[in-house]
Amino acid sequence: MNEWVLITGASGEIGAAVAKKTAASGKNVYVHYFNNIENARVVKKECELFGVKVKIVQADLSEASGVPTLLAQLDTPPSTIIHNSGKSYVGLLTDMDNDFIAKMVQLQLTSPMQLTKALVPPMVQQKQGDILVISSIWGLTGASCEVVYSAVKGGLNTFVKALAKELAPSNIRVNGVAPGAIETKMLQFFKDEDKRLMQEDIPLGRLGKPEEVADVVQFLLSENASYIHGQIISVNGGWFC
Repeated sequence: MNEWVLITGASGEIGAAVAKKTAASGKNVYVHYFNNIENARVVKKECELFGVKVKIVQADLSEASGVPTLLAQLDTPPSTIIHNSGKSYVGLLTDMDNDFIAKMVQLQLTSPMQLTKALVPPMVQQKQGDILVISSIWGLTGASCEVVYSAVKGGLNTFVKALAKELAPSNIRVNGVAPGAIETKMLQFFKDEDKRLMQEDIPLGRLGKPEEVADVVQFLLSENASYIHGQIISVNGGWFC
């Protein structure tokens, strides 16, 4: 198998879990990172244990220059794109710096659209490909004190639904996964008591694991999900259903 999969934000917990399960399926992996080269190297090494090719690519997707920087490092066009880069902010909208808002929009909405625009033509020519977006439960329900994050993730969810209709005639599947509360560094802003109360509010009574998100990603990319298209699957333990 000579398929390449591009995973943005692959140095983070969810991205790393997705990368390893992708490698386990026999596909080559582009491991994208921004500033955590150590984690990216660990992910590369773990993916290579499955006998696939792995290339680390670096770009700051919160900047307009990030997309062309990333594209220049892709030797072979990927047959699958997994948009996973993301950054949260907990606080009032009125306290957010406008430049930071612009970076969040660029990172989590503009860059994914621009990357997709650049990488879709080869997929259309071959009548084959997958595009998968990791959004958030807040993109479905919205969250106080995470207004911009909710907005960009909601934009990604609608991007999935619209693009799915556009690319369906080319046999390119487009879906999204919206994680709930997952055990990642993104929860570092919350105090232990807040996380305890959060878990009590989740019907399953616990936080999710990055591997559980990655399992859903792999399912959506498999032939077992061949008729699932334009959907946002929320991995949330029954939270905010």
